[in-house]
Amino acid sequence: MRFWKHLLIAGVALAFASPAAAQKKYDTGASETEIRVGNIMPYSGPASAYGTIGKTLGAYFNKVNAEGGINGRKITFITYDDGYAPPKTVEQARRLVENDDVLLILNSLGTAHNTAIQKYMNSKKVPQLFVATGATKFGDPKNFPWTMGWQPNYQSEGRIYAQHVLKNYPNGKIGVLFQNDDYGKDYLKGLKDGLGDKAKTMIVAELPYEATDPTVDSQIVSLKASGADVFYNVTTPKFAAQAIKKAAEIGWKPVHLLNSVSASVGAVIRPAGIENAQGILTALYGKDPTDPQWKDDPGTKEWFAFMDKYYPEGDKTSSFPVYGYSVARTLVQVLQQCGDNLTRENVMRQAASLKDFETGMALPGIKINTSATDFYPIEQMQMGKFEGETFKPFGPILNGEIGSM
Repeated sequence: MRFWKHLLIAGVALAFASPAAAQKKYDTGASETEIRVGNIMPYSGPASAYGTIGKTLGAYFNKVNAEGGINGRKITFITYDDGYAPPKTVEQARRLVENDDVLLILNSLGTAHNTAIQKYMNSKKVPQLFVATGATKFGDPKNFPWTMGWQPNYQSEGRIYAQHVLKNYPNGKIGVLFQNDDYGKDYLKGLKDGLGDKAKTMIVAELPYEATDPTVDSQIVSLKASGADVFYNVTTPKFAAQAIKKAAEIGWKPVHLLNSVSASVGAVIRPAGIENAQGILTALYGKDPTDPQWKDDPGTKEWFAFMDKYYPEGDKTSSFPVYGYSVARTLVQVLQQCGDNLTRENVMRQAASLKDFETGMALPGIKINTSATDFYPIEQMQMGKFEGETFKPFGPILNGEIGSM
């Protein structure tokens, strides 16, 4: 009996020492059956058009759960509204981390809003992952190792527009409308850096607006009066639509450069009037679901099938569900790479180990790559022009010059 008792004890010890058992590691927010993911979105307020991104994330995680989850674990997605107000973002982040015990916060939206919680998230060592802003500050692994961007950064995008203007409109007079915060200023810095010494002579007007303003109509009238024949439109969807509409109303027809965060047919172009948006230029990195050239594309077909089944009420003409779907797929890839080591540290390690990942809805040739020193997952874009009812990509794939900023 003593022999069998010792054998049993040895067997139990061996089981606990097996590699499979040893590999299973969990931090708060993860377990054998669940992964808790937090999110903060402006479902109300001046940037509520972006709320559909949060709804798309939730819908995609419903799909993942219906198909068995990630390595057998279901995603519990907890998303809160901040009304696009940074103090509310702080409140919701604390709620997610301290009350809801999330493993990470995914794709919280807004530059000032992510800035407001960046130090808190890093002090708590909770991943602030794939933030929904292209502000350059969110790719700084040395100082903020728990914060990572996702979309192309605003300064690189601004440089791309500058290159386009210098090449095609070297004598252009540029009028700028920008949101008066870090988001707007980041885009403006990129343009100025790209123009170099010519910025002082080419930019004839820089007019800010506040996110709480009712309209930007007066700024558009002033920009026309400045004599600008190139319009650099750095606005969120509500104000982008107003600007396009007002420019048409007063007969101002400049070369129109629209920042990518508002290059949505459903959320911006249609409300502004399709006829008013002809010829608008932007920088693209995702497929426009309204563009017929993608109708037989496997990735686009998969996106439409997802929308039909899991988010049928979503706007299939908007780029924002494409964005949310792509971010969700990127997180799923990271969590799959984590395997049974679901610690916050390993989440960041795997997020910084993406190699040529394709979301299915990025433009051909645009892939996600990260490393321990590169927290900018997408660094490529392509110019696009609004023609008919869609944004048509043209020209080469362009790479951002982050290192020189």
